[in-house]
Amino acid sequence: MTPEAALRALIIDTLSKDFQIETSAADLRIERTNPDFPGDFTLVVFPLVKALKRSPEQCAELVGEALCKRNDLVASFNVVKGFLNLELAGSYWVSLLQTMGANALSLLGSKPRNTKVMVEYSSPNTNKPLHLGHVRNNLLGWSVAEILKADGYEVIKANLINDRGIHICKSMIAWERFGNGETPESSGMKGDHLVGKYYVAFDAQFRAEVAELVAAGIEKEAAEKQAPILLAAQDMLRRWEQGDEAVLKLWKTMNSWVYAGFESSYSRLGVDFDRYYYESNTYTLGKDIIAEGLEKGVFYRKPDGSVWIDLREDGLDEKLVLRSDGTSVYMTQDIGTAELKYAEYGIDRSVYVVGNEQDYHFKVLRLIMQKLGRPYADGIFHLSYGMVDLPSGKMKSREGTVVDADDLMQEMHDTARRKTEELGKTEGMTGEALSGLYEMLGMAALKFFMLKVDPQKRMLFNPQESIDFQGDTGPFIQYTYARIRSMLRQTQAPDTCPAILPNEAERAVIRQLAMLPDALRAASDGYDPSPLAHWSLQMARQFNRFYNEFPVLKEADEASRAFRLFLANAVAENLRNTLGLLGIAVPEKM
Repeated sequence: MTPEAALRALIIDTLSKDFQIETSAADLRIERTNPDFPGDFTLVVFPLVKALKRSPEQCAELVGEALCKRNDLVASFNVVKGFLNLELAGSYWVSLLQTMGANALSLLGSKPRNTKVMVEYSSPNTNKPLHLGHVRNNLLGWSVAEILKADGYEVIKANLINDRGIHICKSMIAWERFGNGETPESSGMKGDHLVGKYYVAFDAQFRAEVAELVAAGIEKEAAEKQAPILLAAQDMLRRWEQGDEAVLKLWKTMNSWVYAGFESSYSRLGVDFDRYYYESNTYTLGKDIIAEGLEKGVFYRKPDGSVWIDLREDGLDEKLVLRSDGTSVYMTQDIGTAELKYAEYGIDRSVYVVGNEQDYHFKVLRLIMQKLGRPYADGIFHLSYGMVDLPSGKMKSREGTVVDADDLMQEMHDTARRKTEELGKTEGMTGEALSGLYEMLGMAALKFFMLKVDPQKRMLFNPQESIDFQGDTGPFIQYTYARIRSMLRQTQAPDTCPAILPNEAERAVIRQLAMLPDALRAASDGYDPSPLAHWSLQMARQFNRFYNEFPVLKEADEASRAFRLFLANAVAENLRNTLGLLGIAVPEKM
C-alpha cells in the first residue's frame, strides 16, 4: 500500500470512529505538503467544517490530534489555516523502504486487471522508410503497451502495415518504369529507402506531366487528374485488386525489400510487436462488413456506385467507405481490421496510436462500429499525438521535407559520441564498448526527450539539447544510475534495511521512491508515459542532492552506511525498472 493510500485509510477510519463522519477515499483531498512547511502530506479540512461545527483551524487541530493517537503512522502535525500538514513517522518510512526495496511498484499489489488491450502502433506505409513522426509513434506505442502490462493488463502489441493502395502503386509504377531492375543488393541501399526513392521519382514525374498538360492549356486541377503516370498507378491498383499475377509479384517483391528495412529500424529503435496485420488481408473483410451494413441501412449507395455513411445527426459529416469503382479506402480497411482483431483476441480495448491529423477518422470509425452493433465499438480509443518539429538545418531529409528515422538515430549516436568525448568520459573503455555506450546514450536521449512530453502536445526536438549530462535528459538519469552502480561495486548493499531513523534528506529520497506507483497509475490511466519520465528525473535529482550532502562511502557509522547503501540500491533498481518501461537501457559504467 502506498503512503497516501495508508494515510487515506487511517483518516477515513479516524473520522468514522472518533467523529462519526462517514467519508470515502474519493471525498478526501490529500496533497503533497508545500515544501515551505514541515510535513509529508496535507489534508484539506474545509469539507469537514460543517460536520464538526468548528472553524477550519479548530477542525485541523482536532483531526491532527486524533490521527496521532490512533497508531504509529502519523508522528506529528501542524496547521496552516484550513490545511492539516501531517508528518509520517520515521519508522514507517524505514518499514516502507524495506517493503519496496528494488521494486516500488509492488506497493500497488499484483492483482490482474482482467482486461485485454491491443495497442496498435507504427502502422507504416510500404512506399517509403520510417520518418521522424514514426519515431514518436513507435516509442509512444511501445512504452504505453509496457506500462499497461506493468499495471496488470493483458496486452497485445500490434502493427498494421499499410501495404496496399494508390500510394503503394505509385512506388511500384515508378520502379517499373525507371528502376532498370535495381534492388537493395545492387544499389547498396536499405530496402525501404530504395522503395522510397521511387516514391519520390513518381512525384517528380507526376509534377513534370502536370506542368506539361497545364502548358498545353489544361486547367491544373484537371491536369492533376489526367497525368499519365497517375492514371497508370490507378490502373495498377485496379489490376492489383483483381488479382493480376504480374502486379502481385512486383508488389510482393518490393514489399519484401521494405519489410527487411523496417525490421532493421525497429531493432535499433528497440520496439517489437506480437502481431502484424496487413491491410491487403483486411480490406476484403471490410468490404463484406460494408455489404452487411448496406443491408441494415447503416450505409447507403450513391448513384455513381460509391458507398457512404451519413453522420450529420452525430455532429460529423458524410463519409466515404467504398469508391465508385469498388476499390476500398482507409476506412474500409480499418473496419475489416477492427473486426479481425476482436475475432482473434476478444479484446476489451483497442488503442490506436495515430497522429492527431486523424482525429476525425477515428471518431468516424468508432461511430460506424457502434451503428453496426459491434461489441468492441466502445473500446475503440484513439491515442492522438502531436507533430514533432526540429530546428531548421539540424537534420537532413531524404525527401527534402521528412526527417528519416535512420538518419535521426545515427545523428543521436554521433551526438552522444561528441558530447562524451568532450567531457572526457571514455577512459579505460574499448572501441566496441564505447560504440555500445554511445548508442545507449543516444537512444536514451531520443526516447526520454520524446516521452517526457504529453503525447497530445506538439513538440520541438533538438538532438543537441537532448544529450546533456546535467540537464533534464535521459543521459542525466543514466549517469545517476551508473554513479550508484559504481559505488555498489566498491561495497555491497545489505539485503535487509537497517532499522535506523532516516534524516530529512533520506526521507525525501524514500518519499520519491514511494511516488512511483502513483506515477505508473497516472501513466497507465492516461496512456501517457510522461509521468514516469518525470518521476525518473525527479528521482535522479533527489538522489544526487542527498548524495552530494551525505557521501555514502565516507560515512563512518556502520548502521548509517548500510542504510544508505540499501537506499542507493533501491534507487538504482527502481530507476532501471522504470526507464525500462520507457525503452531506455542503463549503463553499468560511464
